Amino acid sequence: MNGVKYLLDTNIIIYSIKNEVIIDGFVKDEDELFLSSITYIEALGFPFQTWDEENRITMFCNMYKRLFLTEEVEKQTIQIRKIKKIKLPDAIIAATAMVYNLTLITHNMDDFKNIQGLKIINPFSC
Repeated sequence: MNGVKYLLDTNIIIYSIKNEVIIDGFVKDEDELFLSSITYIEALGFPFQTWDEENRITMFCNMYKRLFLTEEVEKQTIQIRKIKKIKLPDAIIAATAMVYNLTLITHNMDDFKNIQGLKIINPFSC
């Protein structure tokens, strides 16, 4: 594929399930979407109010290839945390995007600002 490769942040999964953002609105057919294992854990670790809600998020998450924590992602996470005060899950998500050369899709731009080398897009401003 010759499209853009994206990493979905947890908030984008939630917004997508609630139909507050339409991923197809800015992602093209030739693009690829991925989830980090941290995003998968965050999204499915939420205390759902209904089985339907949990099922919809599970199905959504299972549509995309998951990227797991590797030694290279660990090293990049450590470097990010040495430079920027950031929550560990966000640092792992940013490191995953950087290691795999993916553009991070998130609405929480402030969580990831000033991370050198991180490509990031906010679908609410597209």
